[in-house]
Amino acid sequence: MSSDALVEHLGEVGKRRGRHPGQVAIAWTLRNPAVTGAIVGARNAKQVEGDVGAAELHLNEEVAKIEGESTNEPKSATAAS
Repeated sequence: MSSDALVEHLGEVGKRRGRHPGQVAIAWTLRNPAVTGAIVGARNAKQVEGDVGAAELHLNEEVAKIEGESTNEPKSATAAS
């Protein structure tokens, strides 16, 4: 999935969940066991509140779709018979 398509998909998930795409992206990042924290930038208190809200967002069925479509791993090939 291209970066543009990923951003679009995060926006769709956010719309369904009533959240900003940035919150979905932060929640998706934080669910990775290798990630201990996400560095985010905020210009005002309202943005900080939104970013903190991402920690409370639990993505379930959306994760498989996000991760499945965002991997850039090559597809396995089989030898022709």
